[in-house]
Amino acid sequence: MSLLELKDVSMLYNGKVPALQHVNLSVEKGDWLAIMGPSGSGKTTLMNIIGCMDHATSGHVILDGVDISEVSNDGLTQLRRDKIGIVFQQFHLIPYLTAVENIMAAQYYHSMPDKKEALEALDRVGLADRADHLPSQLSGGEQQRVCIARALINYPVLILADEPTGNLDEKNQQLVMKIFHELHEEGHTILTVTHSAEVGAEAERRVIIEHGHMREAES
Repeated sequence: MSLLELKDVSMLYNGKVPALQHVNLSVEKGDWLAIMGPSGSGKTTLMNIIGCMDHATSGHVILDGVDISEVSNDGLTQLRRDKIGIVFQQFHLIPYLTAVENIMAAQYYHSMPDKKEALEALDRVGLADRADHLPSQLSGGEQQRVCIARALINYPVLILADEPTGNLDEKNQQLVMKIFHELHEEGHTILTVTHSAEVGAEAERRVIIEHGHMREAES
């Protein structure tokens, strides 16, 4: 069984505006897939559905054996907390918490904060020496690496990265993509949502969304 499977998924806004049309997709455990397309193509809608932030209008989305199309909104929140680690373009770090405290906050909503484990997560992304710094004291690249550590802290089955290098300069983009390569080599399943051909090329597989329709990218 695939880790993630979408079967004939469509999404209509206001009951009539199509955002996704009959999307089918299978993602195996350990895959690194880039979902690519221009602004307005349906990428964000697809990410919200896969990330348990929204229900599709029709079709089925099966994540780790659970048909999330049939789960309540409260159930989606629990699935997102238990199964998915999300890396946001805008970071979404809590400004008055330090780097390590931001990671511990994610632990709190899942189980129990563990500072030692949170520090180890920061060390994994090369930020052990920045643990006690506030987000405002970190560069954009450092904030994104904190986000990656936060996404990993609850051992998700799927890492979902939304334009993970969109706010970074070239040097920090390379640092972040290096971490994704390391995670992929360790066996993590990664979905990268991006409009960047350069970022998409880093993945082992690419799909294109255009006007709500999905197709495999040419290799």
